[in-house]
Amino acid sequence: MEKIEYEGTVWAINHNNPEPLVEHSLKVLQTHGVKKEDIVLTDAPENVKVGAIVVEIWPHHLDIGRVRTIRNESFISGTVMVIELKTDVEGNYIE
Repeated sequence: MEKIEYEGTVWAINHNNPEPLVEHSLKVLQTHGVKKEDIVLTDAPENVKVGAIVVEIWPHHLDIGRVRTIRNESFISGTVMVIELKTDVEGNYIE
C-alpha cells in the first residue's frame, strides 16, 4: 500500500458528504500513513502552504493532491494519487 508523504496538516475537503463516507475516508487516509491528528476536515482550507496535501472526498474515490501554487487566497494543486473507495453489494464501504 502506497503511503502519503506529507508534512504538517493534511486538508480533507468535505462538501456536505454523508457521515459514513467521511468517516471511511478518514480511516483510509490513516491506513495510507496520515496521522489522525494531522487531518483537518473542512470545506474551504485556510492558510494553505505550498507543498501541503489536500484530499478531495468523492463518493467513490479520494483525490490526493499537493499544493503547487497559491494565488489570491486560492490554491492550485496537482494530483499525487487517487485512492478508490470500495463498497460491498449493499453499498457499505469496505477496506
